Amino acid sequence: MPDIVVVFHSGYGHTQRVAQAVADGAGAHLLAIDADGNLPAQGWEMLAASDAIIMGAPTYMGGASWQFKKFADASSKVWYTQGWKDKLFAGFSNSAAMNGDKDATLTYLWHLAMQHGGLWVSLGIMPSNDKAAKRDSINYVGGYNGLLTTSPTDASPAEMARGDLDTARAFGERVAEVARSKR
Repeated sequence: MPDIVVVFHSGYGHTQRVAQAVADGAGAHLLAIDADGNLPAQGWEMLAASDAIIMGAPTYMGGASWQFKKFADASSKVWYTQGWKDKLFAGFSNSAAMNGDKDATLTYLWHLAMQHGGLWVSLGIMPSNDKAAKRDSINYVGGYNGLLTTSPTDASPAEMARGDLDTARAFGERVAEVARSKR
C-alpha cells in the first residue's frame, strides 16, 4: 500500500471536509496546515516519507490561502535538496462560486509540484456535462487538472454537495491507484 499524505489548509472547514474525502479514497494520512501556516510536529517527515502528496487549499481572492503559501515557501528547503523529486503530486481547491478562479489555485499547486520535480496526477474523471447532470453528479464542477469543489458562502461544511465529496473520494482512489502502479 503506498504512503499518501493529504496536506491542506482549510479556513472554514469546507476544504477539510474535501481533504477527508480524498484521504478516505486514497487511504491517506491527513496533514493540516494550521491557522498560522505551520505544519504540526513530524509534518515534514511525513511528507518526506510519502509516495504521493495531495495538496489542498481554498481559493481566496483568486489564489491559494496565505497559510498554504507559507507552507509552500517553507518547502524551498526541500526543493534545494530535491527531496521530493519524482514524487507523485495532485491537488484540489474549494471556493464559494462555481468557477471561483479555482483553476488559478490548481495551477499554483501544479507549479509547486513541478518546482519540486514531481509527477502530477490529474483528476481523470469525465465531467457530468449533459442535460441529465445534477449538482450531486460526480465531477459536476468539471475539473481535469485536479479536483474542484464548490461551497456557497452561506453553507456549512455539512451542507457540501454529495457529488463533490463522491468526486473527492474517487480522486483519492485514482491517486492511490497511480501510486501503486509506480511502486
